[in-house]
Formats: sequence, C-alpha cells, structure tokens
Amino acid sequence: MKSSHSLTHHYKVIEEGSDSQKYRSKFSINATSGQSFNQEARDQKSISDSIKNGLIVLYRFTRPYSAIPIVHAATAMAILTVEKFSDLSLVFVNGWLQVVIPYVLMIIVNCGLNELCDLEIDKINKPHLPLASGAISFGTGAAIVALSSFLSLWFSWMTGSGPLFWTIFYNNVLAVVYSADLPFLRWKKSSILTAIYIATTVGMSVPLGAFLHMQTSVFKRPTIFSRPLILSLTVLSIFCLVIAWIKVFSMCITLVNIAYGLAIIAGTTSPFLWSKLITILGHAGLALFLRHQAQFVDLKSKDSTQAFYMLIWKIKMQLHCYIVDLRSGVTFVKEVVSPLSKAGFMFVLF
Repeated sequence: MKSSHSLTHHYKVIEEGSDSQKYRSKFSINATSGQSFNQEARDQKSISDSIKNGLIVLYRFTRPYSAIPIVHAATAMAILTVEKFSDLSLVFVNGWLQVVIPYVLMIIVNCGLNELCDLEIDKINKPHLPLASGAISFGTGAAIVALSSFLSLWFSWMTGSGPLFWTIFYNNVLAVVYSADLPFLRWKKSSILTAIYIATTVGMSVPLGAFLHMQTSVFKRPTIFSRPLILSLTVLSIFCLVIAWIKVFSMCITLVNIAYGLAIIAGTTSPFLWSKLITILGHAGLALFLRHQAQFVDLKSKDSTQAFYMLIWKIKMQLHCYIVDLRSGVTFVKEVVSPLSKAGFMFVLF
C-alpha cells in the first residue's frame, strides 16, 4: 500500500511539474509573442517614418510648388485657344495634362540643378536645404534630376507635339546653361544673361509652347498669333525682366508701369464697353497699388526687398488678367460669358 501510495504521489508530482512547465512554457511563448509583436510594431513605425521623412525631403528638394506659376501660365494659354463652348471637353483636359505633367518635371530639373550646382554656396547661405544639410546625397539628387529630365522629354515626345517637345528641350538645356559652373555657362553670374534666361523661358517659350501645343496638336488648328497672345507674351517678358532686375528698383517700377500701360491700351481696343471699363480700371488699380507698396520698400533690408520680390510674382500672375475678347477670344466671350452674365466677366488668365 505504501509503495502504491508513493508511486501515485510520484506520478502526481510529475504531472504537477509537467503542468508547471507547460504554464511556464506557455507564459514564455506569450511573452515572446508579445515582444515580437511590439518589435514588429516598432519596425513598421520606423519604416513608415522613414518613408514619410523621405517624401518630405524629396518634396523639399524638387520644390514642385515652384511649378504653380508655370501651370498657371499653361492653363491660361490653353484657355486662350478655346473658340467655342464645345472645345471645353475631355480633349481639352487631356491636352492640358499633356502640358502640365512635363512642365512640372521640367521645373524639378530646374530647381534640382540649381541646388546641385550651388551646393557649396548653399552650405553657407542656405544650410537648411536638403542637399546642403546632407538630408539627401549628391548622387541621389543628380539621379532625381536626370530622371526628371528624361521623363519630361519622353512624355512630351510621346504626345507627338513638336512645340511641346522643343519647349521642354529648350528649357532643360537653358537650365544647365544658367546654373552649371562651366566655361561660357553659369548665366546667373550676369544680370543681363539672367534676364535673357528668365524672359526667354518663363516669358516666352513656356506660354508659347503651351499655346502652340493646344492650338496645333490638340485642336488641329493653324497657328494664329492673335493680339491677346502677343500682348500676353510681351507683358510676361517685361515682368520677367522686372524679376531679374529687381535690385535696379527704379527701372523695375518703370517696366511694371509700361506693362500695365500696354494692358490698358489693349483694353481700350475691346469691342465691349464693360470689357473696357474692367480692363482699364483693374490694371490701373493694380499699377497704383504697386507704386504705393514700392514707397515702403527698404532697399537696404533683405527681408523688405524679398517681400516686394514675392509681391511682384503675385502681381505677375494677376497681370495676365485681360479680356479674352480679341480675335479668337471673341467667340468664347459670346458663347460662354454673355449667357451667364450681362454685366460682364473678366477672365483671369494667369
């Protein structure tokens, strides 16, 4: 009996020990699983943060917001080619996208090249920039610029539009000429060459390329250099000179007045009375506003000058406000605007 009791007790102890081991093993597995889960969560958060930070750095390097004025200009030129209400269709939207996408890539090339070529200068003057701060390597920056350049050219080529392709090609080449520190290049060292660069790219080729693409490749119409188009290119070029020569303050104000004067003269040729009034009074008001703001600019203060420079950019976008009722715009006004408003409507083109 004693032996049997001892044997039973022995088996009971073994079973209890086995249960204890199972519990400890289960606890150990649960603890390990919990640690693994926490580690996986931390790894996922780390990956998520890395992707987020990478996208932020990429955004800061490419500066796509710099393309806003260019997209604005392209949109205005696209609107200028509209002759009748039926033109505002999916064909129009598709043509507009064909312009905007390579234009944005083109601006990335421009901004990226500027940082790559000014790396040593930016380390002193603009250490917060991604390349200067080391947030992005020189090789990565060069790869982004090269890829953007290739994609802009490839995309414009695939549209089959000659004006669009050559506009992208010209601007990409000029971006190198403007920034690269090579013999006979780096136009940014000269105020005159800088003015030529900005006027021929932002003032001429960018809007003209968008207009010709929409007119000839999208709507399949002959090229017509109408008065609104010529005025637009002239005013754009003048404002580009103002931006390039902002340090020559008095001359810049004179050029701005000339630009507004041309816009007012164009308004007087409109066949619609309400168009004349809005164009003349609108541009005269903007001209007076700019002259008033110019009185408070402290040329010795970098912040004050920069603020006025940004104001010029904003007004430049508003300056391309004129009535699309000359030549090709007459039909657009009659078919779209007049039925909606007898009092008149001003087209904000840029």
